[in-house]
Amino acid sequence: MPAPAPPISLGAPTPYITSHGSKVARLHINDDRPQIPHEGQYSTILGCAAIYFKKRNVYDLHHAILGLLFSVLITAVLTDAIKDGVGRPRPDFFWRCFPDGIPDYNNFTTGAICHGEASVIKEGHKSFPSGHTSWSFAGLGFLSWYLAGKIKVFDRKGHVAKVCIVLSPLLLAALVAVSRVDDYWHHWQDVCTGGLLGLTVASICYLQFFPLPSDEKGLWPHAYFRHIGEPEGDNQVQPTYMSHRSSIHNGSFHSPDAVEMRSTSQALDFMEAGGRVQ
Repeated sequence: MPAPAPPISLGAPTPYITSHGSKVARLHINDDRPQIPHEGQYSTILGCAAIYFKKRNVYDLHHAILGLLFSVLITAVLTDAIKDGVGRPRPDFFWRCFPDGIPDYNNFTTGAICHGEASVIKEGHKSFPSGHTSWSFAGLGFLSWYLAGKIKVFDRKGHVAKVCIVLSPLLLAALVAVSRVDDYWHHWQDVCTGGLLGLTVASICYLQFFPLPSDEKGLWPHAYFRHIGEPEGDNQVQPTYMSHRSSIHNGSFHSPDAVEMRSTSQALDFMEAGGRVQ
């Protein structure tokens, strides 16, 4: 009797949205919080989505968006906390305090007596660090890391074009920072600190979900390689007729069905010999 066909191993299936989307969402259902994108975040989301539609990897899409949201959220919390703690006046604080251009000071304390709108004056004490700069570097800095891993900028092949692609989001973030100084909303120290803060948080969040771009596995997130290395039990497909029988050994079945078949065969041989089954 020929031996049954071995189990067919299909390996780890391609993680599309239809096959693994719900699973990935359940794993991070408490992590995904809807956030309103700031400047620079729209282009980052579009970049991540474009690469997904090219490669169709749901793990990559999910962790890219999740890392981006973490980067922006953490940067926003740190930036607002530092703003309220430092309270540095903006470069245009004089006109916020004295809208008519006529200064008024206390003769005893020499402190300014502002007669502008209270909300405008309060906002004038939030110069350090620059929020627009930190948010831009958080989102676009994450995109730079993401592109560096996807196009393998550190493959040692000397493609200068790849470096230009990776640095282009940082250039856009730098233009946002320069505009804040040019509009007299921030000092140069504010934008430098904001850019450093946003880029640091973006780097930490990216490395939380993705390997280093210089790594040989830098193309996909950590979760994807765990999925490949530990495929689920349903990836092993066996023929239907093997589900109720064990493997054949020495020409006989070692299963309850096989024992029943042998007993029936012996009874038929006995009846043919003229005996009577008791």
